Amino acid sequence: MPRYLRYALLTLLWGAVAAYIVYAAATVHRVRSGATVRRVEIEVVDSSSQGHLVTGRQVREWILQSGIRTIGTAVDNVDLTGIERLVARNGFVDEVVASVSHAGSLRIAIRQRKPLLRLLLDGMDTYVTEEGFVFAAPRASSLYVPVVTGSYRPPFPLAYTGSVRAHTDRELEKIDRRIEELEREKFPFYKRELQNDRNIAALRRMRIKRQWWRLESAEAFAGRVEKLRKHKADLRRAYRYEARLIREGIERIDGRQETERQRQKKLEKTYEDFMKLLTFVKFVEDDDFWRSEVVQIAAHTAPSGALEVDLVPRSGRHTIRFGRLEREEEKFEKLLGFYRSGLSRIGWSEYRTIDLRYRNQVVCKK
Repeated sequence: MPRYLRYALLTLLWGAVAAYIVYAAATVHRVRSGATVRRVEIEVVDSSSQGHLVTGRQVREWILQSGIRTIGTAVDNVDLTGIERLVARNGFVDEVVASVSHAGSLRIAIRQRKPLLRLLLDGMDTYVTEEGFVFAAPRASSLYVPVVTGSYRPPFPLAYTGSVRAHTDRELEKIDRRIEELEREKFPFYKRELQNDRNIAALRRMRIKRQWWRLESAEAFAGRVEKLRKHKADLRRAYRYEARLIREGIERIDGRQETERQRQKKLEKTYEDFMKLLTFVKFVEDDDFWRSEVVQIAAHTAPSGALEVDLVPRSGRHTIRFGRLEREEEKFEKLLGFYRSGLSRIGWSEYRTIDLRYRNQVVCKK
């Protein structure tokens, strides 16, 4: 086949392919532009035996109350971004994807967060994930997760939703800026200090010479010397007083800065204790026996400032004084040994408290 004929056939073939693509796209656009939403399908992709935080009925109510049009709306005019933002603004929703098929089916796929525990503290009802994301417990939520009660105050405000690490970092940045502002308040004192040092240096250079060309008498010269001595003494007292005022002003600001740094340390310590609490609950949840045995966790801050917990077990009527969140495995092994060799013999209702805070011993009180 001649070369020019082969090129001509290839050109015709690719032209036909391009024409078909344009025709197919136009047909799809024409069909899609005439299609409307006929049904709404909502799927919570990770619903499990743990329970649920969001239901399809709730999502339909949110969409209805928001005024976003769905049924009967052209598929190209459905506000998919608005639907995703509407659903995602609820803290317990981790991810949401909304899409519309050519057949007119609006599909909303939702992935809910997986809480590790629930904080039921003074005025607070909050779920916390393993990663440290917190959100208010939805009404009528039915998740079976460990409950933490007590007087413990977590490192975030009452109605906060979001990452606890992010909140802590923002608060630390605020304190850093406050410390910087206080440092700038020292600048006027530094200027005064520099000027005072110059004045003191000038004072030290003050001298008096006898005026031989005027035939000054010894008595007159002595009078001028005495006058200069008194003047220098007055200036020296004034400069010392100024130096003391400057030092006191800087020290006051140093004290305020130290207060802010202590706030930083306390905030970091509170965050560390909070993450220790999550790690402790995760440890309990990962053990089949303790997951079923520990019914409730009561957290409180000890006078030393450390976070301590008490456990309410399913067996018996006692309370377990677990103490600080450290040596968890050692303490649980000690408690399990006491369960097997002690309570199983003398009875599960014999003691009121079982204290695990001391090394190598279990202290019980009736």
